[in-house]
Amino acid sequence: MLNELTPETIISMRLLLAIIFLMSIAIIQKRNFSINLKSHSYILILAIIAVFHLWIQVTGLKFTTASNTGWIIGTAPIFMALLGLIFFKEKLNVLKITGIITATFGLLMLVGKGDISNIDLIQNKGDLLVLSSSFTWGIYSMINKKISLNYSPVMTILYLFIMMSIIILPFTINEAAVNSVINLSLMGWISILFLGLLCSGVSYVIWAYALREMESAKVGAYLYFEPFVTVVTAWFFLREDITLFMILSGLIITAGVYLVNKD
Repeated sequence: MLNELTPETIISMRLLLAIIFLMSIAIIQKRNFSINLKSHSYILILAIIAVFHLWIQVTGLKFTTASNTGWIIGTAPIFMALLGLIFFKEKLNVLKITGIITATFGLLMLVGKGDISNIDLIQNKGDLLVLSSSFTWGIYSMINKKISLNYSPVMTILYLFIMMSIIILPFTINEAAVNSVINLSLMGWISILFLGLLCSGVSYVIWAYALREMESAKVGAYLYFEPFVTVVTAWFFLREDITLFMILSGLIITAGVYLVNKD
């Protein structure tokens, strides 16, 4: 989609589609639309973080491969485990610490292409932005967990997306953006519908439900399936190369993340 739309336009369109979808679900389920100012103040903070998270992640994709992005995003559970320790006093034992060190080593090997001394995250801004988005997703998940304990996940995400749209739309609505949407290809529409309805509309709600019921680290554990899906999909749709070293680095990251989330 980055070949047809700017990152800001992509984010705005997926938010608007998700709002329409979730609003329909809320009406069908006869949800309570009453506004709680305290909860909405938390959601506003969540919206600011979520907009920043999506922006740096989509922008990072302009400068690095989807495959690298998948592996780097796979470190998000580590940030969730560390932040869970800080915010929710979730335990961090020797095994988890070993996992963090292992995953960090794998990440450095991946970004440095086998030579840690060659790592230059300032020059390779794509990987740096994606890594930053893993941290912001951890922050997002911690705040989401806090407010989801006493607020409906469906309504939380609906109000979240409405606030995110209010934040980002003023920076997006212009003639160039409108023209790019009007001229969007069929594959572009399929892609944005997938992002809006499934990646935002469905996935964010499921994530909120999971965070309400489980420890942050355990929820984060399921993210280590994402890199494998990303690499295979990137190979199939984008014809990105899958190298043996990339797989090895990814497996090291995955092993570390597994240890972080192992009881």
